[in-house]
Amino acid sequence: MNNNTKRTKKNLALPDFAAMLATILVTPAEGVEAGLIAGVALGILLRLYITSRLHVAVVGQIPGTTHFRNVKRHEVITDPEIMSLRVDESLYFPNVRFLEYLINDSVAANPAIKHVILECPAVNTIDFSALESLEAINLRLKDSESKLHLSEVKGPVIDRLKRSHQTEHLTGKIHLTHFEAVSAIRTELENILY
Repeated sequence: MNNNTKRTKKNLALPDFAAMLATILVTPAEGVEAGLIAGVALGILLRLYITSRLHVAVVGQIPGTTHFRNVKRHEVITDPEIMSLRVDESLYFPNVRFLEYLINDSVAANPAIKHVILECPAVNTIDFSALESLEAINLRLKDSESKLHLSEVKGPVIDRLKRSHQTEHLTGKIHLTHFEAVSAIRTELENILY
């Protein structure tokens, strides 16, 4: 077992251990009911905290392929006017603000960005808070003369976007694949230059 696997198991077990420890420590002093409540409450709070730390990777294209991977782990091609982000979890109230701040900070730090693409293969669900945040991201990008695009969005998530009319107001487009999204935007950017 390598160190990364040990570290991952430790991080996964920490909330469970903390909840169990809270139950064990509170039960003798306050009783079984109070011990269970303390353990369950701490477990829920720790799970919310952990899931609030959304994993988002900046991705680029692996040369000669249609595949996109994390820029920190692979030699990839990126465009200065396109920011591609892969969202690795469902979007809901504890974690969506992280995405909003990440995009706002990135675009503010790099005004050359004209297109933000959210690659969403791992987004299985999206709640009302996330829909509101996507709307806010879209409006802020529009104000900075940039566009928001989505790629690899699952059917149930597209259904939620349509029911909330997000698809009508999206400044960019929803693309079937990330490669299709980047190719279409590159073509658009080339046409603007010539």
